Parts: sequence; structure tokens; C-alpha cells
Amino acid sequence: MAADRQPIHVIGGGLAGTEAAWQIARWGVPVILHEMRPQKQSPAHHTEHLAELVCSNSFGAQATDRASGLLHQELRQLGSVVIAQADRHQVPAGGALAVDRSIFSQTLTETLASHPLIELRRDEVTQMPATGIAVLTTGPLTSEALSADLQHFTGQAYMSFFDAASPIVVGESIDRDIAFMASRYDRGEAAYLNCPMNRQEYLQFWQALVQAEQADLKEFEQETAKFFEGCLPIEEMARRGEDTMRYGPLKPVGLFDARLGDFRDPANRSKKPYAVVQLRQEDKAGQLWNMVGFQTNLRWGEQKRVFRLIPGLQQAEFVRMGVMHRNTFINSPQLLQATLQFDRRPSLLAAGQLVGTEGYTAAAAGGWLAGTNAARLVLGQEPLTLPGTMMMGALFEFISSAEPKYFQPMPPNFGILPALPQKIKNKRERYGRYRDRSLADLSTWAGQHDLPLQSPALSASA
Repeated sequence: MAADRQPIHVIGGGLAGTEAAWQIARWGVPVILHEMRPQKQSPAHHTEHLAELVCSNSFGAQATDRASGLLHQELRQLGSVVIAQADRHQVPAGGALAVDRSIFSQTLTETLASHPLIELRRDEVTQMPATGIAVLTTGPLTSEALSADLQHFTGQAYMSFFDAASPIVVGESIDRDIAFMASRYDRGEAAYLNCPMNRQEYLQFWQALVQAEQADLKEFEQETAKFFEGCLPIEEMARRGEDTMRYGPLKPVGLFDARLGDFRDPANRSKKPYAVVQLRQEDKAGQLWNMVGFQTNLRWGEQKRVFRLIPGLQQAEFVRMGVMHRNTFINSPQLLQATLQFDRRPSLLAAGQLVGTEGYTAAAAGGWLAGTNAARLVLGQEPLTLPGTMMMGALFEFISSAEPKYFQPMPPNFGILPALPQKIKNKRERYGRYRDRSLADLSTWAGQHDLPLQSPALSASA
């Protein structure tokens, strides 16, 4: 029986490691999941729970004609435990899949810890296993000792970029006489708190932001400082120009304050804000709110001073300040196959942000494939390669075949999918065709490999 075999070691209890361990156990293979917290904390984590969401509580757009939503749907049908729990612990977020991050990670921890084939070990792994099958999912904050061992194994230095997290505000401290509830373009229920600014308020805020004092980077970090464009610190965005934020997270379009009337009505256009700061619900009770797009490396005192210039946040109470940390990743095109196996040691697999995929859902997707292939290796089966027409398949094809010299982390996006047979000008229709092709090819591929698919109705149960 598979349970009598040597266990697979999964190193790292983030989203990718959690998913990998669960998929291995689904195949009836024992697994040891190593997580160094709380024995040793990382610079960015706050708890000891598995699959802790560090930067945001959002998995991205839910609609399946969006890249992230398509990836959600692929994982739902493949039986992802991460997406199942995200669905179960969802909080209002307009068109996004956002979760109560505390309950989400706590439930996943309890789910895995109670599985008879999963052993959760709270220890720091300082060297990669020399024998047996293992999955490396230590993420962008891999400990120094294991990083050194991995660099020795690959013969390459890490690549890196800087990532940041947004502050979280107590809901009761937000002035609801100023902030209004609405979702952009009326998509879904009114799920965001919106703090409107006139031009004078915006310029005062922008000037304070660009002049605010940042937290110091260590000397070695200063030499390699490079931001990920999809997650720029808000102060870095402000430095790029007076209006940059207004065309980014503070754009005032597609929103209206029901108390003042629809801003799209010509009679109400004078009431339209010059800029809007949005806050997304962080927990199911609506007691905590995340400042959308406000990743930052400002000193904590400066964050309070500057962010309280935002109308509606003058008395804001912060339960978590924004932080910035360096994320590292390997040069996967020179090291990995599309199966997520290392070229030079096929019994070693890797997944998550460590391999250069960007975003929570992409990390879970990598965990699914690496865990599934690790289990198949134990069972004497051929590792799987996903169809390139699926969002998952396109991601792993990209990270294993991109130009190594210019390789950077890649989020899910339709640009990496093969072109459709016929050119379609309408973007929404084109993305819908990508979705239909992806899900059809997923169904065919799963049937060829005797993989059971779950319907969306079944996917909310882990």
C-alpha cells in the first residue's frame, strides 16, 4: 500500500506547501510537512498558521473571464484545498475572491494537522534531503541556511525583488460620514469603503507621501533593491508623478456615493471625487479593513501621520502597519521542467513564489502540480505536464522556458496563453474564449489521466 512507503518531505508551510501536502495525501501517500514557524519566524509573517496570507487577503478577480478567476476555476475542478477554503471563508470584496485571512489559515492548519497521512513538523530544515522525493516550497523568505544549500545545489545566486504589505485599519475608527460603500462599476455588492478626496486634499496627501521618511534598508538590500511592478510601494508610485496614483489604486472612476447621487449623471459631475482611497473588508465581521494598494516601506510613525491625512481616516487606528521585505526566487528556466522537477534531480520538485510565479493562486497551483507529481513518482507513474492552453499549464511552461537572462516573476495573465485560432477584437469575448478552451482542455486532459474533476458545487468542501 502507498501508506507503507517512505513519506515525501514538503519543506515550507505556505500556500504552495499546504496544497502540495494535501494533494500528496489525496493520492494515499504519507507526507511530512516541515514549517519552521513558530520555532523561527520570518521577517513578514505574524502567526504560526499554515498558508498565512502576508500581503493581502485577496486572491484576485473571481470572474472566470479574468486570468485569476480562470486559475481559481481550474483549481476548484482539480480539488484544491486552498481554493476550497478560500471559497468557504470568503468575505465581501466586490468582484474579488477575498477571505477572512485569520480563519482561512487557521482552518487549513487544522485540516492538514488532522489528516492521518500528514505529519506536521515544526522545525527548520537547513539542508535539502539528499535522498528520496521532496518538494521545496519555502517561498520568497527561505531561511539563510537553506538558501545557502539551495544556491550550492543550483550553482546560482538568488534573484530578488522587493515586496510590501498594506496597513490594516480598525473599522470603527473610519469616519462613515465621509467614507462611502461602493464597488467599482457596480460589480457585485457594494463591498469597499471609499474615502474621497478633492484636488486640494489629494495634493496635500501626495506631497506628504513623497516627502515622508522611509524605513532603512540593510546595506546588502540597497545594492539589490528592485520592486515588483505589480506590487509597488505607494510612496514609490507617488514619486513617479503627481497623477500616477490617480491612474492606479486611487482612480476615482466607476464609483459613486449613493448619498450624493450617481457621479455619471451630468448633474452630479461636480460632486465626483478627484481621487478615492479604497479599503477592503479583512474579516467576516467587517471589524478590520485593508488599505487597497497601500503597500509601503514608510516608517510606522510616518504611516500614521501621512495616512491620517486621507479624509475618513483622520482618527484611524492601525492594527498592522505596512512592511516591506525582500523576496527571492530561483532562475527557473535554467533549473526546472514544466513538471516542476529539477533537471539535475528529478526527485526534487519546487513550487510557489520561490520558482517565479506571482500571487496566491499561482502558488497554490504550483503546490497542486508539485504535490501531484511527487505522489505519482512514489507510485511509479509518469509525472504530469499540464496543457499549455490552461492557465496553470501556461504558467509552468513560461517559468520553465522563458529567457533566463530576463526572467522575472510572472502572475497569471492571458498574454502567456497560446493565441486563439481566430482573432477576436472584443477583449471580454476573447478572454471568454480563452476560458472556454482552457476548461474544455482541462476536462479532456483529466479524462486521459483518470483524474477526477470536481464540480463547482462540490468545491467549497475540503
